[in-house]
Amino acid sequence: MSGPLHDLVRAPLLQTAGLARQAHRQWPLPRRPWVLGQSWLDLLFVHWRVPYELLREHVPSVLALDAFDGDAWLGVTPFELRALHPSLIPPLPGVSRFPELNVRTYVTVEEKPGIFFFSLDAGSRLAVEAARRLYRLPYRHAETRIERVGRAISFSSQRVGEPARFSARYAPGRALPPAVPGTLEHFLTERYCLYAVERGRVFRAEIHHPRWRLREAEAELDFDSLLPAGIVPTAEPMLHYAVREDVLVWPLREVRGPR
Repeated sequence: MSGPLHDLVRAPLLQTAGLARQAHRQWPLPRRPWVLGQSWLDLLFVHWRVPYELLREHVPSVLALDAFDGDAWLGVTPFELRALHPSLIPPLPGVSRFPELNVRTYVTVEEKPGIFFFSLDAGSRLAVEAARRLYRLPYRHAETRIERVGRAISFSSQRVGEPARFSARYAPGRALPPAVPGTLEHFLTERYCLYAVERGRVFRAEIHHPRWRLREAEAELDFDSLLPAGIVPTAEPMLHYAVREDVLVWPLREVRGPR
């Protein structure tokens, strides 16, 4: 058996199998149960170096914006999400698979480095509404598409009712060694929680997956009205590719009250 139906059966096993690999984490797993499983396929990391003070203006003041060599970093990550499911329910055909596009940067709260999202565009209206309610994240419904021809992946996203759009054609290159602490690759990718802010309250959701297996990548990009206002990259981005990551997500929890 192969194809999407096979992945619906295999993916939940791979997601929970990651619990056996924890040595790469900066802190222990939560004691409470995970609530969501999901798998990310054909993920492209697109990163630009951004002056710290410029990006600081777009990140809530209750979050400490992370820097590497004095600058902040802005990321865009297109990928296909598969086998999305609550912990006690298997993934269902037709609703558990869709392309997604994230715009993100990197922050730390209480010594836990994580991800802050400026936007998340997804091809599933149901997933958008659920994530906005349960995780307080700025999800938007978009018309998304991902296609594969040989090694090349074509991804496109057009936000519904808004001008924000993105398209990319990309392909993996040679495999890279595992990222080690202190390197830029580790700073950009090895993060095991996400943060959301609402009315001055800070929330964290823990996530877990095996260490990223990164590859070099080549890509052609085209986008408009996607990045935070006033940020216009002029240099070529840093690119990485990952064929797959199987992920578990814990509930959102408040970690800091309003200020």
